[in-house]
Amino acid sequence: MLAFLQTNTPIVIFNQIVVTLLTVCFLYQVVFFVIGALRGEVAPPKAKKLHRYAFFIAAHNEEAVIANLVRSIKDQDYPSEFIEVFVVADACTDNTAQLAREAGAVVYERNDLARKGKSWVMDFGFDRILNEYPDTFEGFFIFDADNVISRDYVSKMNDAFDQGFHVVTSYRNSKNFGSSWISAANATWYLREARFLNNARNICKTSCAVSGSGYLISASVIEGMHGWQFHTLTEDIQFTTFCAIHGIRIGYAPAEFFDEQPVTFKASWKQRMRWTKGFYQVFFTYGKHLVKSTFRYHRFAAYDMFMTIALVCCYR
Repeated sequence: MLAFLQTNTPIVIFNQIVVTLLTVCFLYQVVFFVIGALRGEVAPPKAKKLHRYAFFIAAHNEEAVIANLVRSIKDQDYPSEFIEVFVVADACTDNTAQLAREAGAVVYERNDLARKGKSWVMDFGFDRILNEYPDTFEGFFIFDADNVISRDYVSKMNDAFDQGFHVVTSYRNSKNFGSSWISAANATWYLREARFLNNARNICKTSCAVSGSGYLISASVIEGMHGWQFHTLTEDIQFTTFCAIHGIRIGYAPAEFFDEQPVTFKASWKQRMRWTKGFYQVFFTYGKHLVKSTFRYHRFAAYDMFMTIALVCCYR
């Protein structure tokens, strides 16, 4: 009895109540799962217009993979005159910049050691592109250097973008599903995220969430922000939260790209600990704004993001 009382202190009981309450509030995602399973993948109608896009790739010492991504972009079934590829080689000490240029990319080299990280690279790159190529591109694709994209990727994303979305996300598949149970688990998670979350959200006409890379942002959004203003450890979640708060609906297209997943528990743990810290940063920065947007403006996407972030913070 004494041991029971010691382990069930008021703070422990309070935490259990909070976690239980959040779990109940999170059960709406079961509905998403059922919809995703029963309705299948969305199929946007063919676009009426071919839009002009820029691919943005942040790269730090990526000579082993950068050319593969650039070549996969250059090999699209979408007209090449409507696509440009930009690589920001950030503080590289290898041949990333040279290999990217040889593959056909426009390369900017950056050596700002005081402001490290992908988000600062994006801010730098967008500033250069918007100044050097004004009113040229209608949308920007965001990718990591170790990604590759399927040949019909841009065509499928263009179909969704043509429906009027300011942001569109896609399906992240795995380059190394069979390397280990860690990589397989990560790939399965992203399948769930695409088919049973974002796909279902799109069917229900609420907003999706972007994740790391493989998403498209309207140039009007980038221009309106004058670059990139999201600098937490999870700038993708921060951006998604910003969209949910301000009523910017994120769409989904079944366009497939491939990403390298961690193969060891240590690497996966390190990655997820960084993400967890980022979730905390976003929660404490935007939590009250998500609540306000949920109840004052009746935005389900804001409630969805609040529950997603809160549950991650509680369970991790």
